[in-house]
Amino acid sequence: MTTPPTALNVAIIGTGVIGAAWASGFLAAGHSITAFDPAPGAEERLREQVKNNLAVMDGGQAPAADRLRFADSLAEAVTGADFVQENGPERLEVKQSLLAEIDAAVPRPAIIASSTSGYAPSEISTHAASAPERIIVGHPFNPAHLIPLVEVVPSPSTRAEVAEEALEIYRSVGKKPILVRAELPGHVTNRLQAALWQEAYSLVDRGVVSVADIDTAISYGPGLRWAILGPLALQHLSGGAGGMRHLLEHLGPPQEVWMHDLEQVHLGEGLKAKLIDGVDDELTGRDEEAMTRQRDDMLLRLLELKADFDQLP
Repeated sequence: MTTPPTALNVAIIGTGVIGAAWASGFLAAGHSITAFDPAPGAEERLREQVKNNLAVMDGGQAPAADRLRFADSLAEAVTGADFVQENGPERLEVKQSLLAEIDAAVPRPAIIASSTSGYAPSEISTHAASAPERIIVGHPFNPAHLIPLVEVVPSPSTRAEVAEEALEIYRSVGKKPILVRAELPGHVTNRLQAALWQEAYSLVDRGVVSVADIDTAISYGPGLRWAILGPLALQHLSGGAGGMRHLLEHLGPPQEVWMHDLEQVHLGEGLKAKLIDGVDDELTGRDEEAMTRQRDDMLLRLLELKADFDQLP
């Protein structure tokens, strides 16, 4: 396994919400950032967002400003980079063009990771001519400066050492990366979310429950447990002394009935209106900026709690 150097030169291409979150995480871990985004005012917005993110992450104490540089061009940003994190718009043709440009400019040993939420690395690297096999997916989750999960997806042509090095780099910034061993639309976690959303949308569409009831059911029910250990390990615990084997033998048959009863949905205008109106009703009178701050504060407390328990035998 390759161990990344203590301090990396990281190029951040695209500095919107996700790019700024990546920059914040790498800076907080002691790495140096060179960023590029062609949008007017991008540097000012990036520096402000990084400042705000670091204030949430560590009280703003990290001496990071002198390790953040904004380049005048993409080629300048990736010159000398050890690792590149691309965060361009989620449109296939844009990703393909942007990654081809990065691939042509970045030094050959460097890994190029895309934050794409759904495209496969073999799709987005189609136009890359230099070393497309070093292009992988490194997909974070919003708010990406706080949520530890990163999905690392290699293409079929990616060498195992490249994926391993990417995993180590993400661990070096406090992430909890998982290796996705096949290219699938949406990777893994978005597919798991989509399965839940499908049934949630269906239940709302059929008038079984309200939007607010769906959110209560998850956030005050299984969501609390899932944040602790994950759905499969928790199933094992629910099986008592017999563990997962006992649970599947006794509850597997009814679970299978429920699975087969789940309905496909179409996001037509009628269903979209029900969902939008339901969320509006649920959040009436609530300050969304305050909700975002509360979400981040609760995430930090939960992560601290998980870290404390992770150290127990």
